[in-house]
Amino acid sequence: MTMETPQDHAAGQPAPASLDELNTDAATLARRYVRVLSHQPNGVVMFEFSVGWPDMSVELALPEPQFKEFCSKNHVEFLTEAVGDKLGDQHDID
Repeated sequence: MTMETPQDHAAGQPAPASLDELNTDAATLARRYVRVLSHQPNGVVMFEFSVGWPDMSVELALPEPQFKEFCSKNHVEFLTEAVGDKLGDQHDID
């Protein structure tokens, strides 16, 4: 099975018509990533969570104990600030 990433399509290759056409493998989909955005004064952790590719994420918020449990159950890899800077904040609109 050939693995294509969103970057492959950004490099001039046509984008798939649907997610079903995006080729993946089990090893890629098994990887889970978390990038902590902030710790709120009320104990809530704001973070981005992604499966497979760290640049395709959703923003979530959980109280600290549930955040730690979530990370443990998903066996996440924590992204460093340097990786976050490289990925950018693509969800921000200027």
